[in-house]
Amino acid sequence: MKGIATLWLALFLAISTQAQQSEFTVYPNGLIYPDETMAKLSRIVDSLNLKHKTCNANPVFFSKSQAVGHYVKLEGGNFQEALKDMQEQLPLDRFLKKHPLARVERDMLIIRSKYWDFMQREIVRFQMVGINNDNGANIFSNTAADYRADMKNRWIWSHNEKTNYSSESVYAFYFPSGMVSQPLPPKYARMVGYADCLIDTTTAKFKAKTEDGWMRLPDNLNTLSEEQKKALLDSMRGTRVVGACSMDSRPRTHAANIAILSAEIHYWEVFLKAHLDIMNDRFDRVVDASYAWAGRKTYIKELEELNIQVSDLIMGTVFRIGNPVQNHYYADVSRVGRALAEAGNRDRLELLMLSIIADPDLDAYNRLIFYFLFSNYNYYLTDEKRQAENTEKLAQAKATLPDYVRKRLVEKKK
Repeated sequence: MKGIATLWLALFLAISTQAQQSEFTVYPNGLIYPDETMAKLSRIVDSLNLKHKTCNANPVFFSKSQAVGHYVKLEGGNFQEALKDMQEQLPLDRFLKKHPLARVERDMLIIRSKYWDFMQREIVRFQMVGINNDNGANIFSNTAADYRADMKNRWIWSHNEKTNYSSESVYAFYFPSGMVSQPLPPKYARMVGYADCLIDTTTAKFKAKTEDGWMRLPDNLNTLSEEQKKALLDSMRGTRVVGACSMDSRPRTHAANIAILSAEIHYWEVFLKAHLDIMNDRFDRVVDASYAWAGRKTYIKELEELNIQVSDLIMGTVFRIGNPVQNHYYADVSRVGRALAEAGNRDRLELLMLSIIADPDLDAYNRLIFYFLFSNYNYYLTDEKRQAENTEKLAQAKATLPDYVRKRLVEKKK
């Protein structure tokens, strides 16, 4: 046992030492990809910009289905009678009068989505949008028709029976109005379309079947033939690296290696997904403590050095939509906020984000998402004067949000 403990300690120390150093090799150009790799990528982007003109110039995307509803919690009283009343769609005020132990949170933003479980059953998810670091309640339905249902004056609930570890309870949403999914304004839909076109959603970063493991780039990479590089990339795309702990940098290194190899053989589709995963820190880890996050950089400069509409690309991955194409890439709002804080043209980015938050033609959920994005962006700025000015600008944009959203928001502070 002592020998095993010593081995694990040595592994942890090795990983920690590696993580405390620069994540990746930084070349004389100040980037994590050398000049020759950036030159190859630039040529690819030039052709992709031409390709974008042939993509759908006027795509139509819809917001996620959403409604203002009430969240009801019942942790005592007559549960069977309460469930019967919900089944019979008893109006909320009459329900609360009949069940005085019920507690209600009114006017909550609730979104609806669907997914398929491991048995390939369609599951409908109703999610109360978390505000101020609150993840929000989730209620699931096995009735596929609930995904299309209007939901006006309806209940959806979850009944937790009593166990040795918890008491009986009922949690529910009540919808006084129907759920709505509205078209994104065309200028935002084009951003989503640009992201889909540039990322190429027909290709995944990993192959369909992968095995857990670890691979390194060979020292003689430049001497390998193109066919050898393709074979090596194929092996790397079939290998999924799981981080052993928060300080394990191997998942991010593996993604960087995939990006380098993809650039070498002009495989843009995989390159961009790998780089976006690094930016969004989208990797599997056994544990991931917050103390390790600061060391993981976002590397937005590498994208800015290419002829890419970086703002459209990133914003296109931030919008939450109800009709995404398969493999659509969604950004992590916190990580992207940090990346934008390191971007070059921050004046334009700030104006864009603030205008999206204040746009009355956009759905409430996306406006709230961009509020969180700007808040995270401002949090990571190092210029305190700019931060203070942005706090005032964000407060002005916040004032335009619907009352039921605005009154629950608290500014993010260091």
